Amino acid sequence: MTDFFQKLGFGLKKTSAKLTGGITDIFTKKKVDEATLDELLDLLITSDMGIKASTRIIDAFAKRRLNKDASPEEIKNELAQDIQNILTPCEKKFTVDTEKKPHIILMIGVNGAGKTTTIGKLAAKLRAQGKQISFIAADTFRAAAVEQLSAWGERSHIRVYRGAPGCDAAGLCYDGIGEALKQGDDIVFIDTAGRLQNKTGLMDELKKIIRVIKKIIPDAPHQTLLTIDAATGQNALEQVKTFKEICNVDGLVITKLDGSAKGGILVAVAEESPLPFYFVGVGEGIDDLDSFSARDYARNLLGLR
Repeated sequence: MTDFFQKLGFGLKKTSAKLTGGITDIFTKKKVDEATLDELLDLLITSDMGIKASTRIIDAFAKRRLNKDASPEEIKNELAQDIQNILTPCEKKFTVDTEKKPHIILMIGVNGAGKTTTIGKLAAKLRAQGKQISFIAADTFRAAAVEQLSAWGERSHIRVYRGAPGCDAAGLCYDGIGEALKQGDDIVFIDTAGRLQNKTGLMDELKKIIRVIKKIIPDAPHQTLLTIDAATGQNALEQVKTFKEICNVDGLVITKLDGSAKGGILVAVAEESPLPFYFVGVGEGIDDLDSFSARDYARNLLGLR
């Protein structure tokens, strides 16, 4: 059992307590009938797994268990396996193509989802592998984002390319990538704005950034990673859909699982917008980000070890 498995278990504690307590309450008698299945479906939906995924899980469970005896422990193990089956296609290893230098990673997501912190954590992992990295602070409208990115850069000895407050984000990216080419950087992270209240403006800005990047490196960005905040529940599902409309999304980083009672949202996202889940975050620490494991997540969700 890894340390991160334990961290994930702690992060999913609220969701797990709701699910496991609910299962124990529902199955006070051993036999699984239509009434208990309905209650179980409601429990999954209120844990933010979404109607589509919850219905799929209950249908599979009913085929095996309807009118049969089952203990709460058996039920939890079977549900964990059903959830794992939905999540497994999203379990993909994050890789950097070393042939593409610099490898451009465009980070997107709404303000407050944890983009900048995710860049810092992920860059620290790659820096430890000997990669030369730079950051471009393209969220130029939020001074706090620029300062936060600079702090992460200082912490991990990573160069940060930044401009004057409110400067043109696309122009900054053009200059920053030019500098990365001169410096021989292996990887460049681009932090972007995430003002979804003005979806059209955000769409235009991201499209402009991508056009400008391609003027220097035609096949870039090499990866576009969307950061979503698990604590926002069903709103996270809407964020995935919205950003997929705005630009090509290669994979997800799910943050703030720690303390959230809405940990089931990953199941809803996997069912409705199946993208690679590269990393999950369970805290603010530099080591509180790790690769996504469908099995670890599903078992922790049901309070299993």
